[in-house]
Amino acid sequence: MTETSRDLPHRCDSGYGPVLFLIVGTYLLAVLAERRWTVAVLVTVQTATVWQSLRVSRARQGLRHAGAVVFTLALAAATVMLLTGSRLLSGVAFSAAAALYLLAPVAIVRDLSRRDRVDRETLLGAVAAYLLIGMAFGFAYQCLAQVQPGPLFGERGDPALSETLFFSFVTVTTTGYGDFVPAGNPAQTIAVLEALTGQLFLVTAVAKVVENWRPRNWGPGSSPGDDADQREMR
Repeated sequence: MTETSRDLPHRCDSGYGPVLFLIVGTYLLAVLAERRWTVAVLVTVQTATVWQSLRVSRARQGLRHAGAVVFTLALAAATVMLLTGSRLLSGVAFSAAAALYLLAPVAIVRDLSRRDRVDRETLLGAVAAYLLIGMAFGFAYQCLAQVQPGPLFGERGDPALSETLFFSFVTVTTTGYGDFVPAGNPAQTIAVLEALTGQLFLVTAVAKVVENWRPRNWGPGSSPGDDADQREMR
């Protein structure tokens, strides 16, 4: 007998709460990061976040192996950067951090697509994936700020990590305050890609919720009209 998504015991469902907690913790740590040693701590917390995300979403073994490889690269770059102060290695560490945070949403979205009903954990997972996307792009902007020759935001200069995260979430939500504007490519192209990714994610997430949402008194395959007809027949 094969197990369907309805029959599978949701033994990891409680895990999306801790994932959100770790994401918020990583964000606060990133906002407060002012010294080089905090990058190494940040990578470690990121790894815990990604590991929990992959565990909860029951990710494929390939994704877990990829996460382990990227984490090793990020930690090595962060350690050497701590010793040398190299901006190039700092950029490598932030690019690896961005890759880590892009792996987790892939696994979460796959897990959510296997669910045949919307519950608290579905919503928590969707929020976690959305936040991970925003933070991944934020780390990507910080990577550019470290490695490109000119300042990322033109006259405003190179941003702090808190500013790139702020710009990333303003972009992924298409708020567009306009106080931070990339001076050129590739940052401008990445910003367009992030805005499109954020909108596509919201569209698909809302479609998933609408497709699988059923009030408590509905049965499988029923509709509001069917339920009203049944009440009238009584």
